[in-house]
Amino acid sequence: MRKVEEKFGVVVFRNLAGALAIVWMCIIFAFSAQPKEESGAVSASFTYHMVSSTRTFFHLELSDARVKEISDAIEGFIRKVAHMAEFGIMSVLLYIWVGQWEMGFLRRAGTAAGATAVYAATDEIHQLFVPGRAGRFSDVCIDSAGAVAGVVVFALFVRIVKHVRAKREKR
Repeated sequence: MRKVEEKFGVVVFRNLAGALAIVWMCIIFAFSAQPKEESGAVSASFTYHMVSSTRTFFHLELSDARVKEISDAIEGFIRKVAHMAEFGIMSVLLYIWVGQWEMGFLRRAGTAAGATAVYAATDEIHQLFVPGRAGRFSDVCIDSAGAVAGVVVFALFVRIVKHVRAKREKR
């Protein structure tokens, strides 16, 4: 009876991941629907607060002007990392959801990352219709790299957890 309950729990967890992937796609769509000025303001504010928090955390003597200068310098990089993280999360959710069907790691990872890459392409097409935004192939590549990285990091994490559990059970 316990095995049936565990299997049911895994199926529910995987389907929840699929539902969360859909919610995550909606969140990505909403961010992509922001006009350039609004998106830029959100990004600039986030980067400024990140640098400012770092200044406070490490007790750095930086003026507000210097914090602004640093945040302006790294904003583009932070935006790209955020895009990679967004699509990495989506890919992991899809990887978990796809796990309910029998398939090997490469096929499962490829399916999740591939579906995420296709969504990234449609997201860039969507941005062609948003004022001030542009659909770029380079962004699809960055988002797709985030998808692959997300699946690989997650799979490695799962492997490490399984390895640690197996060692504990041998004791």
